[in-house]
Amino acid sequence: MGWNWIINIAKECNVYVITESEWKKDIEQALQSLPQSKNIHFYFNPVSQHVRNMCWSQGDWRFYRHYREWQKRTYEIAKGIIAENKIDVIHQLNMIGFREPGYLWKIKDIPFVWGPIGNMAPIPLEFLEGCTTKDKLKLCMKNFISYWQARSGRVSKAIRRADKLITVLKSTSDIIKSNYGIDDVTVMPETGLKVTQRVVHEIPAERPLKLLWVGRFIPTKKLDIALKILSECNSKRFELHIVGWGSVEEEMHYREISEKLGVGSQCIWHGKIPNAMVHQLMRESDIFFFTSILEGTPHVVLEAISNNLPVLCFDLCGQGVIINDKIGWKIRVDSLENAEREMSKILNLIDKDRTLLLKKSVNCEERKPELSWENKIKQVVQIYEDVIAHYSLH
Repeated sequence: MGWNWIINIAKECNVYVITESEWKKDIEQALQSLPQSKNIHFYFNPVSQHVRNMCWSQGDWRFYRHYREWQKRTYEIAKGIIAENKIDVIHQLNMIGFREPGYLWKIKDIPFVWGPIGNMAPIPLEFLEGCTTKDKLKLCMKNFISYWQARSGRVSKAIRRADKLITVLKSTSDIIKSNYGIDDVTVMPETGLKVTQRVVHEIPAERPLKLLWVGRFIPTKKLDIALKILSECNSKRFELHIVGWGSVEEEMHYREISEKLGVGSQCIWHGKIPNAMVHQLMRESDIFFFTSILEGTPHVVLEAISNNLPVLCFDLCGQGVIINDKIGWKIRVDSLENAEREMSKILNLIDKDRTLLLKKSVNCEERKPELSWENKIKQVVQIYEDVIAHYSLH
């Protein structure tokens, strides 16, 4: 995600980038073939192999302590860059949502942009039904920590210092407005899509509708809900193609649920497959069935749109920002029972009138440019110009 931001912003701006050194050789090689490479200047802040082996992943609680130290070193590198170059805007581009705002906000006299900032909203507790006690405790603890972190410490200082905030989700924008009284917040997905032309085909009325579900076998992806919704449909003329991965035990858990719900024969389990094969399945499927409840901007949903595949999802997280009623269905979650019932109703309606899918597939072509990297960077460059102009007036 960060790489796409950099190479696209560099088409319009001179960019100084501080990043870690894991991909240094690949970056240096890739720069050789980019026409805008003269506008990109990399400064590498290495992570020791010991730390990388021990915890350099967001799932390990020790990661945050070492990442904080990495951000402190980044702050010192940034001050050195500023001393030697004319920097018009500082942009803190995070990889872990809002929890770690770094220290660049401490630099004075230069406009500071932070974002896209990830999800601050709590996980709806009703979605914890069916989770293990351990997972319930973990997600409830995450809700508590998120509430506290969004209102205190460096997160608070960075928000108050920022000349412009960009959030991935409207819910995060609403929380910032409520807690800090800041109205000028831009909602923008943290990733974009590459615009491609795809042929749209009519769906034969005699064959089953192909639903595609993609994700890890973890509680927040909610494959169990997808299976339950499938079982509540009036018709059995649905195939659920599952591209999922996890442990053998996790897969067996969901296979058992499918059998108990009586939809085992409608499920096709593909396992973990290469991305090119996922795209091929998208082109062969009729609906992208996305039931996740904890996301930033799910890139897989953008991939579905790029393949003209209409999306059925909950009106939550980044998918709620991306999907509109022209290219899919996003279901409001006032209660889990009502949301499940509404999804089943929509699937039944589609089965009766397959022209609905054809219309939404065609509309994906219109939506692609709006979600493209090109359009995103236009917005970002305009933000830079606005904060620079505002700063010059004060």
